[in-house]
Formats: sequence, structure tokens, C-alpha cells
Amino acid sequence: MATLHQLRQMLNVTYGAVPIVAGLDKFTNLLTNWVNYLPPRFASMLPMAPSSFMKVVGIIEIIAGLLVFIRPVIGGFVVMAWLLAISLVLIFGGIYFDVAVRDIVMALGAYTFTQIVLISKKIA
Repeated sequence: MATLHQLRQMLNVTYGAVPIVAGLDKFTNLLTNWVNYLPPRFASMLPMAPSSFMKVVGIIEIIAGLLVFIRPVIGGFVVMAWLLAISLVLIFGGIYFDVAVRDIVMALGAYTFTQIVLISKKIA
């Protein structure tokens, strides 16, 4: 059975690395064409090209992932909020409901991670 420390480490790596990988991919589009996840009505309101906007998003995601490694509780809450924001954009944009649901579940996992970090600090 995994210890609390092992669970914390696994979630720390997950919620730190995944945003960094996704953020870096905003510059390469190797995993997917990220502009497709931007609802057209939101894309038309942007003050820049959608591809440029997604690069800004990528930088934010990289920072969020690094923050999880440096300050896990703050970073976990930032990742949670970011995932919820992405979900809302997708839901209100009327696209990729499956991804929106997945991101809500991941946000709940990020919240759980922050709670594990806080509990493990109390025990230590």
C-alpha cells in the first residue's frame, strides 16, 4: 500500500509535469492543434491571432506547473483554477464537452493534491 508521502510525490509530479508538457506543446502542436480548443466566438474577441494567444496560454501553463514544484499548495490551487477556467471556456463555447469534463475531474484531483500536501505538513 502506498504511503501518504508516495501519494503526494506522485500527484506532485503529475500536476507539475502535465501543465509544463501541455504548455510547451502550445509552441509545437505535437500533441494536438491547440487552436482547435478555442471556441470560434472567443477567438474572434481576441486582440491577437489565436496561435499567439495559445502561446501565451502555454507560458501560463508552464509557470503553473513550475509553481506546483516550488510551492505545491499555491501551485495546486492555481492548476485547479486554470483547469476549471478551461472547462468553462469549453462548456460555454459549446465544444469539447468530453475535455471539459476531464479537466473538471483533473481540477478535483489538483484540489485533492493540495489537501494531501496540507495534511502531510501537519503530520510531519
